[in-house]
Amino acid sequence: MRDKLIDAAIKAMDNAYAPYSNFHVGAAILDESGEIHYGGNVENAAYPNGICAETSAMAAMVAAGGRQIVEIAVAGRGEVLCTPCGGCRQRIREFAQPETAIHICDESGLRQSFTLEALLPANFGPDNLV
Repeated sequence: MRDKLIDAAIKAMDNAYAPYSNFHVGAAILDESGEIHYGGNVENAAYPNGICAETSAMAAMVAAGGRQIVEIAVAGRGEVLCTPCGGCRQRIREFAQPETAIHICDESGLRQSFTLEALLPANFGPDNLV
């Protein structure tokens, strides 16, 4: 399943809308029912109005009825790993557990995997509100 998830993130990266930065990012999420949801970054001429690939994929998951990220893959090009930004790490936390795997890829495949806890230590999530 991890390979399918990575392939979906790479395809989403290729379909991203990034005419201003030309920095294409794709994300794919495996939800609790085994469905894969994907999205790409979508830029906007009014720069703050763009959205990240991870946010796009989470919105697709929620729209389809998913509520839990079992695994996520993020794909971007370049020498440096394309890990989720700080805002997306917090958004992922809303739907994931500390041990959730986050696979970082480029167009050729998997480069490195992290847990959410490794990328967002001592995080604030839904459990803090009880």
